[in-house]
Order: sequence, then structure tokens, then C-alpha cells
Amino acid sequence: MLWYKMLHILTMTSWMAGIFYLPRIYVHYVEGVAAGEDIRRLQIMARKLFGFMTVMAVLTLGFGMWLWMAYWRGAGAWLHAKLLFVLLLIGYHIWCYVYLKRMQQNNLHLSSRQLRLFNELPLLVFVPILILVVIKPF
Repeated sequence: MLWYKMLHILTMTSWMAGIFYLPRIYVHYVEGVAAGEDIRRLQIMARKLFGFMTVMAVLTLGFGMWLWMAYWRGAGAWLHAKLLFVLLLIGYHIWCYVYLKRMQQNNLHLSSRQLRLFNELPLLVFVPILILVVIKPF
């Protein structure tokens, strides 16, 4: 079971790296558009990164479900709270997809400040997940 836990942590780390980096590409995109720069490479990078992080998300959820099936009887309420935050993270992932589609259509009309704030949102979800998993407060 430790191998599944290791794989869950590995894929989750990769997913989170994408979750944290993709909005930065959006920031560079809107700043590049405003400066009249060529932004095609950013569009390609964003599409490829989203594909990678989606694969990592699916694997993370798969390994997580495997662990849940093995340990759900012994888990406390912390696990249910964690799953709520995981659902929020999946929602954020989908939100990133919406922005990716807008970016691909050259229709992402948010300011770099708005996108920088958007970039901070997953931290508000990830920190409680870490607290729940490590501390298990209830």
C-alpha cells in the first residue's frame, strides 16, 4: 500500500506544479498581448501543460481512490473534509480549462493583476488539504 501512497504523492505533486504554473502562463500571455508580442508559444505551452496536469490529476484521483478504498473504515472526519477541498481543486482545474479555451481563441480579457490573484487561489485550497492530511485535526 505504501507504493500506492508514494504514487499518489508523486502524481499529486506533479498536478499541483501544473496548477501553480498554468496561471502564470496566462499572466505572461495577457502581458504579451498588451505589449504586442508574439504569444503563440505561450498558447502551445499552456495547452501542453494542461494536458500533462490533467493526466496527473486523473492519476492522483485514481491512486487516491485506491487508498480510500483501503483505509476508509479507519479514517476520521478529516478525510471527508479533505475530499471537499479536493473537489474545490477539481473545480479550479476546470476553471483553468475555461481560461485555456479563451486563450486559444485569443479571447482571454482579464488583467494580469486578476490572473495573479487567480494564481493564488489554489494555495487557499492546498494548504487546508496538507493540514488535514498531516495533522488530522478531527
